[in-house]
Amino acid sequence: MARDRFQPAHDRAPGADRRSAPRLDKVFPVFIEGERGEAMGVARNISEGGMFVETRSPEALGSQVRITFPSDGGEMAAIAEVRYVCHLLGRATHATARPAAVRGMGVRFLYFDAEGATPRVVH
Repeated sequence: MARDRFQPAHDRAPGADRRSAPRLDKVFPVFIEGERGEAMGVARNISEGGMFVETRSPEALGSQVRITFPSDGGEMAAIAEVRYVCHLLGRATHATARPAAVRGMGVRFLYFDAEGATPRVVH
């Protein structure tokens, strides 16, 4: 009998990754529009289905956001749903250092918005 790919947490090995899609380990700026307004963010850990966006003001869980990926060749935008929000505070490595803080949200792509994208200029 084949095992279900969604195993209960107690059946998975500690540190096991539940992700099924490969990840792009690249960091790049994005523009976020949501219920709380507009903000800049840093995209990390992007896959076909979604990504993590580091931002000072994460949107509410379950809300929809528009994420614009700027580039020299034009922009691409995605509409995504906020699946989780995190606020992590790490310890300082020595007495004079400030604690490291990360705020952000994990989003699942719903669709890509061709209407809002800037047309590519060909010279």
